[in-house]
Amino acid sequence: MNDFRPLTLHVPEPAVRPGGTPDFSNVKIPKAGAVPRPEVDANPEDIRDLAFSIIRVLNRAGEAVGPWAGLLSDEELVEGMRNMMTLRTFDARMLIAQRQGKTSFYMQHLGEEAISCAFRKALLPGDMNFPTYRQAGLLIASGYPMVDMMCQVYSNSRDPLKGRQLPVMYSSKEHGFFTISGNLATQYVQAVGWAMASAIRNDTRIAAAWIGDGSTAESDFHAALVFASTYKAPVILNIVNNQWAISTFQGIARGGAGTFAARGLGFGIPSLRVDGNDYLAVYAVAKWAAERARRNLGPTLVEYVTYRAGAHSTSDDPSAYRPKTESDAWPLGDPIIRLKNHLVIRGVWSEERHKQAEAEILDSVIAAQKEAESYGTLHAGGKPSARDMFEGVYAEMPPHLRRQRQQAGV
Repeated sequence: MNDFRPLTLHVPEPAVRPGGTPDFSNVKIPKAGAVPRPEVDANPEDIRDLAFSIIRVLNRAGEAVGPWAGLLSDEELVEGMRNMMTLRTFDARMLIAQRQGKTSFYMQHLGEEAISCAFRKALLPGDMNFPTYRQAGLLIASGYPMVDMMCQVYSNSRDPLKGRQLPVMYSSKEHGFFTISGNLATQYVQAVGWAMASAIRNDTRIAAAWIGDGSTAESDFHAALVFASTYKAPVILNIVNNQWAISTFQGIARGGAGTFAARGLGFGIPSLRVDGNDYLAVYAVAKWAAERARRNLGPTLVEYVTYRAGAHSTSDDPSAYRPKTESDAWPLGDPIIRLKNHLVIRGVWSEERHKQAEAEILDSVIAAQKEAESYGTLHAGGKPSARDMFEGVYAEMPPHLRRQRQQAGV
């Protein structure tokens, strides 16, 4: 006999459930400008605290303050504003299109626009992103044609991927956007491998890996950190912590480290947390991490603290697992409103100009949508040719595929 009590299993629970009052008291938010900016070549051991704080530039009054501020001109900030507004409008139109049966599936970026739009501006031509399905802002901020994005969503006759991918799983080598995979975390190891290959070739291009908070529970995430740390790969390891996986809150995947960024510390990787709804802070941290990679100083892990305001996808009903008003209570606000307030303070924006920009962007998105739909939608109009199934896989088509294509009459 012994005096030990029966063991019990600990299962993390979210602070509130549907019907409760939203509670973000666990999100410790430092004052804007309070977190120091270390030298790019700082020793990871000397900046461990950055994995437990949140780097912020914009304060509550809309002012840019602190050591991470002052990196973007007025023109660059206005461009960032328009990119975020374009992504949000694009989202809204494609969500409606899905509800109308014009496409089978869609995933919004609502509330997360600053992350991908600002990050893209910190990269150079030739750098490669290995994104998840919520970084379309990387394409919009790089000037990728919106019509092509929509044609991919519709899987029509002008679909650049010829119907081979699910909607929203874009691909563009020219724009540094590696083909999205529906399998979770696979691209984290691929990004590290691509970065290692760039270093082996003595190239100058760097890679950026992307993952959601829930997917960090996958083994590929940890394998990527081992290789990135061991070989000092020129890669930025991005974690988008938007508080929720498809129905599970972040506490399930986070583990006991307290933050997702803290996971990098055990691998000797410099790890930072940044306000993902602060365009200026995202850009500043991305620029810092990119410079570190280009100077051959190895990887950086960045956790973007944000909130998924919309559903996980058009197949999801978030009201089943979180309070309906939770997004309104998110303490870091809306990225577009925050940047708008900053631009107004700087005297380069106004409420009138904002409304005008909204109208102009809506017109351009609707025009692109009409053009894309002229090439077909899911259930109407042109579709990719069945012949495309047989193309683009082998340099020389093997006999058995040639016979199948002939039997199909394509």
